[in-house]
Amino acid sequence: MTGVYSFDHDHGVPARDLGHLLGGKGAGLAEMTTELGFDVPPGFTISVPVCREYLETGWPDGLDDQIRAHIKVLADRMGRTQGDPNDPLLVAVRSGAPVSMPGMLDTVLNLGLNDDTVRGLARISGDEHFAWDSYRRFLGMYATTVMGVHEESLPTLDASGATTSELRAHVADLHAQIVRITGRHVPHAPYEQLRESIEAVFRSWGSDRARAYRRHEGIDEDLGTACNVQAMVFGNRGDDSGTGVVFTRNPSTGEAVPFGDYLPCAQGEDVVAGTMNTHPLSYLGEHQPAAYRDLLDALRRLELHYRDVCDVEFTVESGKLWLLQTRIGKRSAVAAVRIAADLADDPEIALTPEEVLIRVPETLRTRARAEIAAEAHGPGAGATLLGTGLGASPGRVTGRVVLTADDAMCADDDVILVRSSTSPEDVAGMSASIGILTTRGGLVSHATVVARGWGLPAVVGAEALTITGDEIHADDGVRVRAGDIITIDGSSGCVWVGEVAGTDLEADDAVAHRLPHLLRIEEWASRAKATPA
Repeated sequence: MTGVYSFDHDHGVPARDLGHLLGGKGAGLAEMTTELGFDVPPGFTISVPVCREYLETGWPDGLDDQIRAHIKVLADRMGRTQGDPNDPLLVAVRSGAPVSMPGMLDTVLNLGLNDDTVRGLARISGDEHFAWDSYRRFLGMYATTVMGVHEESLPTLDASGATTSELRAHVADLHAQIVRITGRHVPHAPYEQLRESIEAVFRSWGSDRARAYRRHEGIDEDLGTACNVQAMVFGNRGDDSGTGVVFTRNPSTGEAVPFGDYLPCAQGEDVVAGTMNTHPLSYLGEHQPAAYRDLLDALRRLELHYRDVCDVEFTVESGKLWLLQTRIGKRSAVAAVRIAADLADDPEIALTPEEVLIRVPETLRTRARAEIAAEAHGPGAGATLLGTGLGASPGRVTGRVVLTADDAMCADDDVILVRSSTSPEDVAGMSASIGILTTRGGLVSHATVVARGWGLPAVVGAEALTITGDEIHADDGVRVRAGDIITIDGSSGCVWVGEVAGTDLEADDAVAHRLPHLLRIEEWASRAKATPA
């Protein structure tokens, strides 16, 4: 069985055509490594067929030998060894299905840390605080992802202001609580950590959240996922480090500017989880101009290579840019229309009218018209503004407030799911809702990526709103309760009490004014219909 491939393996065909083998993430990593020559942390992909074999019959014979061989190559390349108490090799273990399933499958970062190697990491980095912060992150992720511990059961710590001593004490508390709950320790041996994490990634294919997402998207239940093992780079290494997610163009409006979030001194899960309010991408330009310039250059090269909008995860470690993932970006219907038309006009990409119509079929054009019409609706006289956030996915909807995914799934009417932040565990409730509102999170958080992909209006990061019990209250005293009616506008970011409808513009006038690209594409569609086959 050959089922493990290094990112720089020569498959004889472009890696972007191998999603069925390498998964989307693995194919992107291989493409960026071999075809584009970007700075990508090295690693290897355990293929999709291996996952299917594991789910059917268990751990495949010979897989351990292949993984150990690839780890040896990775160790030689990085000049570090797994378990070395002086300078340990640490890796990330990340899923990657052939079809994008954002946030649905599992990840473990900083794998290889234990009570010995954390001290080696502290010595080699010269930063004890960074080492113990990485260790507490690893233990929390391993406990929840691999060992099945509920996050709410683990001790909490405000890590943003924690001292090194507090981080050490928190690590000890995590160890003790994990043993109390599971009856065993997190494994000390790095290879045992690695094997258990790979199995957890494969098992996450069958999780409730992944099944709910596949039902909504119509994804084949038997597809399976790849697993990527990659050398760690650290966005939590200090103020000149950080992590972010960026789209080459705005996935809500289609505007031809990079669009994303950045969080200094953080790791990737901090950005996509939606639990932290992030900085706009301009923050990176102000504080790390060299890394920002490298990122802008990479984004343009990716867009030219894939001839489409790309969704990119990146880390800056001590001022150096590393690319961790790329995939074709999910976008709203309005954005899909504008992006396709603009890429047709881009002389270096030059989509043909036929390619544009494939990317923007009639169903998507109809949805774009509906989104534009919703944007044209004024707030109406006497509307009470509950609060404002970030318009994350366009469209306006009115529905009854529900505060849990379970309540959304049980509803038989139109509901808006309101949460402080959403997690992949909420996906079934999101699927049953007509809109999403969160009080925390940025424009590339889990909630926004899923909402845009599904065409759900969404407002995120409405910081002036607080959820207490079954009540949502604003800083100015306005309150609503679970069961009350609200209206959200995923373009402006406005949230109103009650139903807000009515329009001052006809839909056609609104389309002509706001999205002339749609009229142009519909003209191409009419010509195509009139042309004999």
